[in-house]
Amino acid sequence: MTDDEPREPEYQHQMEELEKLSTTAARLFDIRRIIGGLFTLYGVIVTIAGLAASDASIDKAQGININLWTGLGMLLLGLFFLVWLKLSPTPPPPAAPDEAES
Repeated sequence: MTDDEPREPEYQHQMEELEKLSTTAARLFDIRRIIGGLFTLYGVIVTIAGLAASDASIDKAQGININLWTGLGMLLLGLFFLVWLKLSPTPPPPAAPDEAES
């Protein structure tokens, strides 16, 4: 036996762990999650501001509660991105060329 044989399974195990971490990181930082989360958060904040709008601020916008409508639009857009992420998750990265051959 050579010194390389006992280390090969350990090396493969480490590579599998790194691939799992890479896949997790790719899914965690998917742009749809970031955009959806931010639009949802800002949409909730602007919608609350629209619900608490005074008559004076509504009159400034020619009778339209612009904060309410903008907040609802942002909320819907954010939820759209999050639902899209849920229905179509990020695929795992392709296998390395060495693994495809074996």
